[in-house]
Amino acid sequence: MNTKRSKDRRRERDRMQVDEATLRLHIEALDEGGYVATSPDVPGLVAEGRSLMEAVEIAQGLTRKIVESCIEHGDPLPPALAQLRKGPLDLLVPVGIR
Repeated sequence: MNTKRSKDRRRERDRMQVDEATLRLHIEALDEGGYVATSPDVPGLVAEGRSLMEAVEIAQGLTRKIVESCIEHGDPLPPALAQLRKGPLDLLVPVGIR
């Protein structure tokens, strides 16, 4: 019983520590239209969207789900997400113009 409580406390602590992290995405245009995003930071992440922004938004949502699943099951976070970055960030953010 103490082991279960210990795991639950660890999961709750981990949940509280996860805040925001930067994520590298590799985005490619698809021949049939739309975009696909993958990430070297999150193994297995594949997000497809009709627009570049939609692919990015889907990738963000999937990354959150992957993190939640890791925490819930006691699995380690992908290394890039376990190292949360504090302080100022310089980001390139796509902006749709058409």
